Amino acid sequence: MAEEVPTTPPPAPLYVDGCPGCAMDRKKAANKGIPYKEFFFVAVTTIASALPISSLFPFLYFMIEDLHVAKKEQDIGLYAGFLGASYFVGRFLVSFFWGVVADRVGRKPIIIFSVASVVVFNTLFGLSVQYWMAITTRLLLGALNGMLAPIKAYSIEICRPEHHALGLSVVSTAWGLGLIVGPSIGGYLAQPARQYPNVFSEESIFGRFPYLLPCLSISIFSAVVLVSCIWLPETLHKHKNIDNEVEMSGHSRTPQTEDVDAGKSLYKNWPLMSSIIAYCVFTLHDTAYTEILSLWTVSDKKYGGLGFSSKGVGQLLAIAGLGLIVYQMFIYRPVHRYLGSVNSCRAASALSIPLIAAFPFMTHLSGSKLGLALYFATILKAALGITILTGTSLLQNYAVPQHQRGAANGVAATAMSFFKAIGPAGAGALFSWTQKRQDAAFFPGDHMLFFILNLVQCIGLVLTLKPFLAVPKHYK
Repeated sequence: MAEEVPTTPPPAPLYVDGCPGCAMDRKKAANKGIPYKEFFFVAVTTIASALPISSLFPFLYFMIEDLHVAKKEQDIGLYAGFLGASYFVGRFLVSFFWGVVADRVGRKPIIIFSVASVVVFNTLFGLSVQYWMAITTRLLLGALNGMLAPIKAYSIEICRPEHHALGLSVVSTAWGLGLIVGPSIGGYLAQPARQYPNVFSEESIFGRFPYLLPCLSISIFSAVVLVSCIWLPETLHKHKNIDNEVEMSGHSRTPQTEDVDAGKSLYKNWPLMSSIIAYCVFTLHDTAYTEILSLWTVSDKKYGGLGFSSKGVGQLLAIAGLGLIVYQMFIYRPVHRYLGSVNSCRAASALSIPLIAAFPFMTHLSGSKLGLALYFATILKAALGITILTGTSLLQNYAVPQHQRGAANGVAATAMSFFKAIGPAGAGALFSWTQKRQDAAFFPGDHMLFFILNLVQCIGLVLTLKPFLAVPKHYK
């Protein structure tokens, strides 16, 4: 009987003293549980970064009116689209740069700088009294807020592999929550002298600058988050060479190899690029949907809208945000565990199509029936959108090693920002066009609006199928 050869246990990883990445790896090895503290910091910094992105949508229609740039009421959507797109144009120009810098100097400095930019330029946007000033401050806010690329890499690096889906879902949910709570803040606090005349007078600073209060509130929250960034641990590996110079490393000095090709060009990495393409189409859809929903709900009923006030839109989006929190806490993780990233994306995308098609028919409802239908549809759409974006983000981060994650997420953020810049501008122009065709025989008014939204959603669904989407080899 042949003697069994004893198996050699895998060698232990070799940690480098003074390296923040190795310190984080050592902490993860010692603690196999969920890093709640780190996830909390990820959530609040992500929310601070996301709040100003769509906070202007509930009052955008009224802001364009007050700036007196639209000659006709039907042209307001066009100017609103350009203003909404300016943030994403700025982010498109420099997102890849922030991702590369995060791979070189670390995640923490970029996160801190991004939150600081929100404090400054979001406040300046609230002080805008001319259209060019509003466009410029939003453009700079987008260009200097480089949070999205490093925070996704960071959420993967602070937890063990079994918690990666949760880490990215924290980012996606916090980002989605910021995109929902931001508009609710904008809706409740914009034009305070008109909404709350007993508290704010027309002669006060908030009367002279009717859109300062929501922007200032977000900036104050971001300032508090900026202070909390002191306790953020760095995760990037920084090893010293024989000349005592610091070198960036993608991992701790361990004999274990990664399943992904560390030297592979990002642009030749098809699992990465295919997931980015799908991600871009879905973000284009979500951005266009957010602006269209806000413009559609506040526009006059004679143009196919619902005639809501900015406060009404804020309340709608706030309730959708609460629903999103419940979904994230109790439903998302079992869904992801059962379906996985790819199948959950496909299912959520398919379910979104009939849901979007139902929106224009809500104009035939009124009272409590309208409220229940609109609230239910908005909550469900937010949950489906988060499921899709989390799944595609997870595939992107699994397609590259650690030292390429910042750059990979930078590429994703750059491409996504281009599509998001198209979203508001295209949605604004589309909204203005559909308002002028209320009596058309083929898909009149808002029916055409949501039909085109569904076309984009269908394209995204197709991109999650083979051969368009390539799944990373080591992803299960």
